[in-house]
Amino acid sequence: MTTRQLLLPLLLDVVPTIQQTAALALGRLANYNDDLAEAVVKGDILPQLVYSLAEQNRFYKKAAAFVLRAVGKHSPQLAQAIVDCGALDTLVICLEDFDPGVKEAAAWALGYIARHNAELSQAVVDAGAVPLLVLCIQEPEIALKRIAASTLSDTAKHSPELAQTVVDAGAVAHLAQMILNPDAKLKHQVLSALSQIAKHSVDLAEMVVEAEIFPVVLTCLKDKDEYVKKNACTLIREIAKHTPELSQLVVNAGGVAAVIDCIGSCKGNTRLPGIMMLGYVAAHSENLAMAVIISKAVPQLSVCLSEEPEDHIKAAAAWALGQIGRHTPEHARAVAVTNTLPVLLSLYMSTESSEDLQVKFWQ
Repeated sequence: MTTRQLLLPLLLDVVPTIQQTAALALGRLANYNDDLAEAVVKGDILPQLVYSLAEQNRFYKKAAAFVLRAVGKHSPQLAQAIVDCGALDTLVICLEDFDPGVKEAAAWALGYIARHNAELSQAVVDAGAVPLLVLCIQEPEIALKRIAASTLSDTAKHSPELAQTVVDAGAVAHLAQMILNPDAKLKHQVLSALSQIAKHSVDLAEMVVEAEIFPVVLTCLKDKDEYVKKNACTLIREIAKHTPELSQLVVNAGGVAAVIDCIGSCKGNTRLPGIMMLGYVAAHSENLAMAVIISKAVPQLSVCLSEEPEDHIKAAAAWALGQIGRHTPEHARAVAVTNTLPVLLSLYMSTESSEDLQVKFWQ
């Protein structure tokens, strides 16, 4: 007998606990790999789940939403199968459920659908999820706040239009208020969502800045959690990259010095967005590059160049140093006096250096 033949009758059982257990079993199977998720789709189980999602008690709703999430996470094709069976409208109704666990399960499933691509994300938006997700981030339960912020991030990341939808629903002000929340996982998601909005355009970056994230976001650069540090650097980078004016705003807030301190306090990939941010700021103008030099970025970037084993981090540091030094002889001298040039030359000559790293020396 197939999984479908075994579990479908149990999903239709008159005893609620049997229905819930069958749904959980299906979710765990679908979660395991995409072949099993595919079997759930081909077994015509999804329509029954979606129907029951609207009708049953909170325990079943959570279990059914878990199955939809477990199927949808694997690929755009499987996520599309969930959309095609009409699940989005029912999941959005669950975002208004009295039980926070049901809201959380629904938000999670919607996030796993939206994360794949712009089309699926647009389907989640069209179903009316975004305003309800913004209400969810205002709920007291931390777990619900985290998942709702994560789903807003996964929705906003694909295009300026989708990010604008999240902004129009009033998300930015509420996200900005949570930057100082003591929960590290929530901060991680909040910073990610703001980054995914700010990255698309000058207008969207300005909307994030207008929510008064400076200077509070700089406190996240001193956080004990590496993900919080990394996402805070990413947010500042996504703002600074757009225009000299936005970069100047970051400089005036003390952002450059704070990012340099952050780079010094961490290792590996956590350093990468901060290194890139320094390069973006310096690239805009002579004055901004000089502000980066005065903040003592060059010695810190030289340390990254020497210390970091990964070529892509060395390449980013080399690129940032190039952006700082390229403006005038004075800028070039500031890079040269730190004894960075011999390190750059040895990396360029090294047979172990990747092509990308070598290319950075010509930029």
